[in-house]
Amino acid sequence: MMAVSTDCHKAQQDFPKVLILKPISFLAHVGERHVASNKFTFLKAYESSLPLHQFLSTHSPSIKAILSSVGTPITADILQLLPEVGVVVTTSVGLNQVDLPECRRRGIKVANAGSVFSDDVADFAAGLLIDVLRKVSASDGYVRKGLWATKGDYPLGSKLGGKRIGIVGLGSIGFAVAKRLEAFGCSISYNSRKRKPHVSYPFYESVCELAANCDVLVICCELTDQTRHMINKEVLSALGKEGVIVNIGRGAIINEKEMVQCLVQGEIAGAGLDVFENEPDVPVELFAMDNVVLSPHIAVFTPESFLDLMDLVMGNLEAFFSNKPLLSEYGD
Repeated sequence: MMAVSTDCHKAQQDFPKVLILKPISFLAHVGERHVASNKFTFLKAYESSLPLHQFLSTHSPSIKAILSSVGTPITADILQLLPEVGVVVTTSVGLNQVDLPECRRRGIKVANAGSVFSDDVADFAAGLLIDVLRKVSASDGYVRKGLWATKGDYPLGSKLGGKRIGIVGLGSIGFAVAKRLEAFGCSISYNSRKRKPHVSYPFYESVCELAANCDVLVICCELTDQTRHMINKEVLSALGKEGVIVNIGRGAIINEKEMVQCLVQGEIAGAGLDVFENEPDVPVELFAMDNVVLSPHIAVFTPESFLDLMDLVMGNLEAFFSNKPLLSEYGD
């Protein structure tokens, strides 16, 4: 029995390695026994006492793939140390943590989370918007503090049905948000890198023009050099004093300082924010605002989505090591 166990361990040592630079939350949630493979093994840099540069240089010949998450930059410097890497598989939809031009230059394939999180994120976006408009969290606090009995009724919120919703980024998540809010009786328009020929929603080439024709902006696009701080004071001013912004994309898509200023000065009506520019730091001005709903970057996470992500990640890695097409290969 011991010989068999030793042989299995030796066989696993000989498998090509999938590098993990930092702990990845979904592995802890699903349990690593559920992500075992007979084609590769995980190599965890964060468990080594060696400096990263030395660790990567030592294991470089056996590292054929990288598994990364949002907080793990995959830079040109790292890839330069790993000439055998052929694929980067990420646990996120957005890829701003990956040096995509360098991957293209080296012929490295990239796979993201595809549409695994679309439904969960869309549900959460709708929830944030309902919360802001109907003052759910704010009125909950009012009741819990005993103020209903002493100060009377809480101020009324605003109706969701009939609102003009502007979706910024009509990918799989943006489209799922649109369908949910459309079911509430909202009218939908959008801005995206390109007009989507298969949808009938009005398209605006300018985010500022979209904002001017909407009551709500929902940020669903990726963070890139082009979208960083795309939502600025000009866009927020176009949205107007009755406007609400919801962000389930990336924090830095919004110029956070200018957004806070607009909220403080009453230049927009409210915000539902799952992401922030310098996570986990959140502007303290937002804490006292009853018209702002905050959550700690959790829109994508449910136990169900973690299991779906496990299947997709393992499927992508198994496909790569079997010389088959990736399940969710990223393409510009």
